[in-house]
Amino acid sequence: MQRVTTLIICTVLVLIGNCQGLQAAPQHLFKIASLAPAGSVWVEQFENFAKEVSEKTGGEVGFRIYPGGVMGDDQAMFRKMRVGQLHGGGFTMTGIATVVPDFRVMAIPSLFESYEEVDFVKEGLLPTFKERFREKELECIALTEVGFIYAMSTKPISTLEQLQQSKNWSPSGDPISENYLMALGITPIQLSIPDVLSSLQSGLIETVYNSFYGAIVLQWFTKAKYVIDAPYGYAYGVFALDGKKFAALSEAHRQVIHAAAAVHFPILLKKTRESNKESRRVMLDRGTQFEKFDEKTAQVLREKRELAVNRLIPDSLSKAIYDQTIDLLGEYRKKTAGGKTN
Repeated sequence: MQRVTTLIICTVLVLIGNCQGLQAAPQHLFKIASLAPAGSVWVEQFENFAKEVSEKTGGEVGFRIYPGGVMGDDQAMFRKMRVGQLHGGGFTMTGIATVVPDFRVMAIPSLFESYEEVDFVKEGLLPTFKERFREKELECIALTEVGFIYAMSTKPISTLEQLQQSKNWSPSGDPISENYLMALGITPIQLSIPDVLSSLQSGLIETVYNSFYGAIVLQWFTKAKYVIDAPYGYAYGVFALDGKKFAALSEAHRQVIHAAAAVHFPILLKKTRESNKESRRVMLDRGTQFEKFDEKTAQVLREKRELAVNRLIPDSLSKAIYDQTIDLLGEYRKKTAGGKTN
């Protein structure tokens, strides 16, 4: 009899434990993937965001992140969202712009000259971006940033001719960088981001484009030790969720997610910019050489931007989003000293 009683008690305790475990599991679990490596500022800050959402929803909404490209590149991540394996992701502009083409507009090379310009234009474009994402059944939760990107090469480059002779990389599925480089007389080699380091090591490519922090996190700086010390363009991304799964949440839970994003992603923006400054110092300490383009080359780079844009409209970019971007940029520059446009 004692054994039976003990068995019943143990069974009840196990059942209670299982019930508690079930109660602890989020009612709404979002599986999120990203190319950002574990331990990077992007992943760390996302985890802070996820923790706040869990706390504010009483554990009913949770996030599980798969960092470091373990779910494949952006296109693979999006395909997995469509079949329900994933419910969102931290996407690069290049990857998600195959789905939302107008999102690529801020990546046009030689467009921005400062982060102040970027922030003003981004704020103005955000409502349009959110609308474009919803048209594709995606919820744009927050924009993310890689930062200003620079040409980085395994060989010294200071003239257009040297750039043309180099084996240039272009992200797969990115018509902006492809058309811009072709306007400069360069036929780029298209590769996905996970393939870049091995291609630098093998010599398949010689010149790549990344932010300082991105180059360190992805270890590209170990091979590309020459940097053109002028921004080539601006790189960014988006944290987006499956629109249908997001819509299935209560209004209160949706508000919690947007409110938490409004707190944590500006912090991420600040950390990313600080990391880029620190990474520049690290690269200098590690022997990276910073070069300057001659003025003739710099002028050509600016002039070829319009040629590249004309090739992109309307198939890869709408005229409406481009005009909106240029208008916002012009508005900002009129408010600042000099009123310069380019």
